[in-house]
Amino acid sequence: MREFLDSWSPRILSVLRIVTGFLMLWHGMQKLFGFPPSQGGGGSLSALMLVGGILEFAGGILFMIGLFTRSTAFVLSGLMAVAYFGWHAPGGFLPIVNRGELAVLYCFVFFYFIFSGGGAWSVDNLLKKNE
Repeated sequence: MREFLDSWSPRILSVLRIVTGFLMLWHGMQKLFGFPPSQGGGGSLSALMLVGGILEFAGGILFMIGLFTRSTAFVLSGLMAVAYFGWHAPGGFLPIVNRGELAVLYCFVFFYFIFSGGGAWSVDNLLKKNE
């Protein structure tokens, strides 16, 4: 059983990357295009929120397809750290209290991918095979 699980580990890593990137790009879509509509409503974006939206959208796409995975993960991990400490942490110490658990989770998932790479089903892996 362990051999089977070990053999599928790089593929499941890719599934985690694809799902995480897909979810991240929708955060950017909400900020940049107002779709899907957010509960807080739309409105004009500050420059920092605009940069965050661009990074979430473009980074989500790059991360989802597994292109420049480690670099993208580095940028997105930092973005989520900034989101947590800039917006959530002032609302209280614990993420469950300040509603920042998603930012913390994203931060550490992206941090993990800095070291792991994109997995078996990534453009990075495909390009590496063609070298």
